[in-house]
Amino acid sequence: MAAADNQTRLIHSVSKVGIIGAGISGIAAAKQLSGHSPVVFEATDSIGGVWKHCSYNCTKLQTPRCDFEFSDYPWAERDNSSFPSHVEVLDYLYGYATHFDVLKYVKFESRVVEIRYVGNDQATQLPVSLKSGQYGSLLTGHPVWEVAVQTSGDPNTVQWYAFEFIVICIGKYGDIPRMPSFPRNKGQEVFQGKVLHSMDYSKLDNEAARELLKGKKVAIIGYKKSGIDLAMECAEANQGPDGQACTMVIRNLHWTVPSYWIWGLPFFLFYSTRSSQFLHERPNQSLFRALLCLLSSPMRVAISKFIESYLVWKLPLVKYGLKPDHPFVEDYASCQMAILPESFFAEADKGKILFKRSPKWWFWSGGIEFEDNTKLEVDVVLLATGYEGKKKLQSVLPEPFRSLVVDSSGTMPLYRGTIHPLIPNMAFVGFIESVSNLHTAELRSKWLARLVDNEFKLPTVQEMLDQISREMEVMKKTTRFYKRHCISTFSINHSDEICEEMGWKSWRKDNWFSEAFSPYNSRDYCEEENDN
Repeated sequence: MAAADNQTRLIHSVSKVGIIGAGISGIAAAKQLSGHSPVVFEATDSIGGVWKHCSYNCTKLQTPRCDFEFSDYPWAERDNSSFPSHVEVLDYLYGYATHFDVLKYVKFESRVVEIRYVGNDQATQLPVSLKSGQYGSLLTGHPVWEVAVQTSGDPNTVQWYAFEFIVICIGKYGDIPRMPSFPRNKGQEVFQGKVLHSMDYSKLDNEAARELLKGKKVAIIGYKKSGIDLAMECAEANQGPDGQACTMVIRNLHWTVPSYWIWGLPFFLFYSTRSSQFLHERPNQSLFRALLCLLSSPMRVAISKFIESYLVWKLPLVKYGLKPDHPFVEDYASCQMAILPESFFAEADKGKILFKRSPKWWFWSGGIEFEDNTKLEVDVVLLATGYEGKKKLQSVLPEPFRSLVVDSSGTMPLYRGTIHPLIPNMAFVGFIESVSNLHTAELRSKWLARLVDNEFKLPTVQEMLDQISREMEVMKKTTRFYKRHCISTFSINHSDEICEEMGWKSWRKDNWFSEAFSPYNSRDYCEEENDN
């Protein structure tokens, strides 16, 4: 920040709209807001976000192509049943950005280091309009935010840009790793081997990554997507008689399903269609709907139990001590269901992947030690411990808005997953998760573009806060992991309400049977003539 303070502030006013980040959410927002010629600041040399900078050689998409595509840009081989690699996903995103001429808006290697609010004379207080209950227009006719940008070509110089409206699309992953804490003299400083966070590992080229793992005893801390991908990388690097096993150290266990048959599971019918979501509570439901939800509670529990039994039958979860103690539906409701590569348990059966459950662990000179006083000798420790998404966002926002990022529930209050009722002239895309983050990012960007163009008005600040509270209450009732802020159990209802505010019809299928039993995807939300 000091660099920003020490520069003469020549303000560039090149567009009314600024977008920070060129990942999936950033390019979706740029495409929808293209009528305003936005400026997109991307800190790296590429679009794609985590698909470019937090992926490994074995990282693949966890859904079929047809469930991960923009509504107006289908995959070339959308019916291909294989799961695309991260390289194929990047190619698809570049194809989309090129087809719609989005890249011309992107300033690459331009890192935002500071944002200043200039909407009123007292930059440390909330705007009067928010206090009075009205959010107001997103385009005010004068600058509201100033953005300080450093470029890699001249890191000692800061350029300032002024915007009427800013869209934050930096996501929850990457940049700031979540690092575990340890008792005194039991941190990584006492360990004689190597310690890398998954973010740092992803920056290695293929040869360096293989050299790090080959013939080494490796411990992987974590059991979500990053940890599972790292385990597969480690197993692949240690094939052959001289190869070592890698050990996954698991603190919090979640349900896992194999990618090669997940979309044929009964759960897809039970959780991804309009009829299935009638089983779950949702915000703004009528008395009849609430009664129906109450009466269907036994069925909801039975379905979750059925899927749990099915997974235990199909996978060696009990054999390896990987059966969670909580219901399956809680992981689905919090977007924490881990999807396994096809050969994951085959590698475990060969002894290449081992498992150790322990709520606490720390380092010793030769490896890591566990709460039960057992020790594991290792050469390399890989931390698949996630990222500090909220800290990442707070690092660029000024006060008083920085303190508003997280509310009393521990989550970020966003109306329609996009507008913070107490932060003026700013939107956030890509922070609230769903079954398909690409789909929700695109639909919210469509909604946002129409809001910017004043095609509809926002409710009052209090009404938006009330809606957010109702959504949070539903999450709290559905899963103990509600702070993950995932809308999967009412995602179709969420899309319905967005469509209604835009003036679109909310039921998107051609007939009632498809509406009830056919899964929704992005192509259902192509704009049609009768939508407006």
